[in-house]
Order: sequence, then structure tokens, then C-alpha cells
Amino acid sequence: MTESKGIILSDKAKEECGVFGFYDNDGFDVARLTYYGLYGLQHRGQESAGIAVNDDNTFHCHRDLGLVPEVFNDRILNSLTGTISVGHVRFTTKGGNKRENAQPLVYKYVKGTLALAYNGNLINTGELRQAFMENGAIFHTSSDAEVMMYQIAKERIKTHAVERAVLEMMSAIHGAYSIVMMSPRKLIGARDPHGLHPLSIGKLENSYVLSSETCVFDNIGAEFIRDVEPGEVVWIDKDGLHSIKHKDALAKSKICVFEYVYTARPDSVVEGASVYEVRKAMGHQLAKEHPVDADLVFGVPDSGLCAAIGYAEASGLPYGKGFIKNKYIGRTFILPTQAQREAAVNIKLNVLKNSVAGKRVVMVDDSIVRGTTCANIIRALKEAGAKEVHMRVSSPPFLWPCYFGTDIPSRDCLMAVKHSVEEIRQKIGADSLGYLSVEGLKEATKALQCDYCQACFTGEYPMEVPLTVDKSEFEHTKEGKK
Repeated sequence: MTESKGIILSDKAKEECGVFGFYDNDGFDVARLTYYGLYGLQHRGQESAGIAVNDDNTFHCHRDLGLVPEVFNDRILNSLTGTISVGHVRFTTKGGNKRENAQPLVYKYVKGTLALAYNGNLINTGELRQAFMENGAIFHTSSDAEVMMYQIAKERIKTHAVERAVLEMMSAIHGAYSIVMMSPRKLIGARDPHGLHPLSIGKLENSYVLSSETCVFDNIGAEFIRDVEPGEVVWIDKDGLHSIKHKDALAKSKICVFEYVYTARPDSVVEGASVYEVRKAMGHQLAKEHPVDADLVFGVPDSGLCAAIGYAEASGLPYGKGFIKNKYIGRTFILPTQAQREAAVNIKLNVLKNSVAGKRVVMVDDSIVRGTTCANIIRALKEAGAKEVHMRVSSPPFLWPCYFGTDIPSRDCLMAVKHSVEEIRQKIGADSLGYLSVEGLKEATKALQCDYCQACFTGEYPMEVPLTVDKSEFEHTKEGKK
């Protein structure tokens, strides 16, 4: 088949981070297992990566900007010896893309040393940071993780154990988070009381694993045990796995629904539901709500593929390929600013001309944020000879900002806030446009063993939120603090 010119991918909401932890009881190469774990979580963040290990109470850490294989090599991994580890891959939601903001953070304090890797977004960072600074604290980064580290250290001085300090921290900080943390003798994991971001527990022989996603367990040969519950602090030590829960913890998590729409890998299971099957169910429901006469159904790689399979199954239309994606780019369109996203000229999809020429096609994608990418893709399809292009979106329109970790900072950047569905259709050049409804999303996610947050679609937030989100809140430029 012949291919057309490339298309820039830039119009996606982004997730923020992936975390991984390992407690070794079997003599494993902890650093390499953590490296493999982070490789499996690379889709969650591509700006920086880091690993910290505990070697008999001596902490070693390597972190830097770049992809996992760019940050680590054999020499570095061989230097990271130990029996406990935490790892992190990062996408910026707050704090700039600078080396000092790479994680894990490793800090010494009066009770010893802690290493922290964090996934999420806090909404009261400003007031907490200001209070610490007024009491003499000196901050080295602009990330929420450092505020969290200070709060844990503060609580640890008043409590008998580090896990209790993490539990007390939950009362002081507000927002969405999953963390993995390493103390001199323990591996600790925790989720916020609403359970907005995932964290799972696995076991490899007699050793324990914590990970943002279960797909990693398959990568390293570990067995899934269970999810960390909302408001739960788990810790692993020489005596095994232990747990305590916060008094305000919800009985069922309010997991971010975007995990199922876009963020998580299709081979992960989040809160008891297969991401692949949920995305297919979204496609089934989308076909019921927005049928159309067409000759071919395909998805936008990679996030639209599962829903496109579901759409084709439910509609009875043939499923095929409309694009070839450059397989070497991964998700490198996860870039922190719109300017960088639009400048990412090497990130391409190539239209399969022979596949689409002369056909009425249904193109399925997971979301539309700004609309620029959709317009580029549809124009390329029509230039390749597609007679009609019918756009189908496997989530409702984005109408509200996210305060909990997905990069939707304000309503100003959301196309659906300013335009009707028909106006969006005209702007992107589609022959028809259909979004999955909020009710359809509920039907498609009925396999979930939990509730979910869909505030970006409905404006109904699980907690009180600020009026604005400023990713660069604690960054300083030549013009001063933004």
C-alpha cells in the first residue's frame, strides 16, 4: 500500500506520571527489575526518569531528563545495588521540565533518609509551600512531590513510624495522588482518600512490587495481588505486607475515567476492569449512539484502536487500517507545552492511500481537546482520496479543566466549550461528528468495580477545587514568577 505525507500529533490530553517500587526477598537485580518496570510505564511520562535504591540503609539515586533507555545504561544500573527500590517516569502537570524536578526525590532528615516517587496533582500546594517557607524551608524543586516530602518529614517527627506519618500527611494535603516511597527498612505505597489514581500490588516469588499499572507485572513475571485502596497506606518490610487506612477514605475509589479512555495501557487491568475491554465497550456504545453508512472503520493509533474495534464489531462494518504510525516514536507527542507539541514535526502518521481512497471511512479517536490534530488528519485522509470522513470520539466532549493530574489546565483551551458539535464538525472538516454521551460512558464502564471521576466532562468534582490551574506556579523566569 502507498502512504501519504506525515501528520503531526499534538492534540491530546496528557497524563502525568508512572511510579514503581520493589522490595526484594529473593536476590533479584532490583535496579534492572525497576528499569523494566519503568519501561512498561513509559507511556505515562516521557520527560524524565529515575531510580533510587536502598543498599543496607545507603541510598543511591540516578535521575535525569529523557526516556528510560536514554537515562539508564548498564554502567548506571550496575551501580544501583540494593534490596528496595522506587522508580518514576514523569510528565509535567505542575513544576517545569527541569532536571531538578525529575524523581524520585531523595532527602535526608532527622529520622533518616526517604525516597519518594509521586503520581498526581495537589490543589493546596501554594499554601503548604508558603507555610514551610515562612518556617525556614528551602525548596530545591517546583514540584508537588517536594511539598509532600516536607509534610511527611514533619509528621514523622510526631509519629512512631513512617507509614503513620504518610497517613497523617493525607489530612494536610488535598488533591489526587499515588505514591511509592522508600525508608531505610520499608517500601511504602499510598493512594489519596478518593483513589483518583491507580496503584497496584504484585508479588514475584517472595518479593513485592508496587506499580501504577498491572501491565508491568506481566513484563517482569509478577502476579497481581490487589489494588491499593482509596486512603490506604501499605508497607512491606521483613515481616511482609501491612496496611492502614485513613479515616476519610472512600469505600470505592473515584478513579480518573481517563485511565480507561486514554492513559492506561490496553493490557492493564484497572480497578478490576480490563482497559482493552472497556475501550471496546466504548466503541460498541458509540456505534449505537452514532451509526453511519460507511465502507471502513479504523482508529487513530494508538489510543483510538480498541474503541474502533468495538465500533466495527457493533456496526458490522469492516475494520482495517487507515494509517501507519512511526513505531519508533512511542508517545513522544507527550510534550509539556502546546508550542512544543506543534513543533514536533517528526511525529507522524502516514495515511494508507490504497486503504482509504474512494471509500467512506469512520475514524475513531479517544478525545478531541483543541481540534488541531483532527483537522490535520481529516484533511490528509481527503487528500488521499477518502470520499467521506466520519469522526467518532469514544469519550464525551471536554468541557471542564482537570485539577488532578490530566493536562487540561483551563476551559480556554477546550474546543467544545466555545463551539457546538456542528461547529466543531465544520472546523475539523468531517462529514459527520459524534461523541460518546455521558450516559453512554456509564454504560460502557459498567464492568468497573468502583466509581469514577468524570469532572472534565460534567464539571462535578469529587472535592472543592481552585478557580484556576497554573502549571508554572512555582517556576521563575526572566520576567519573574509566573
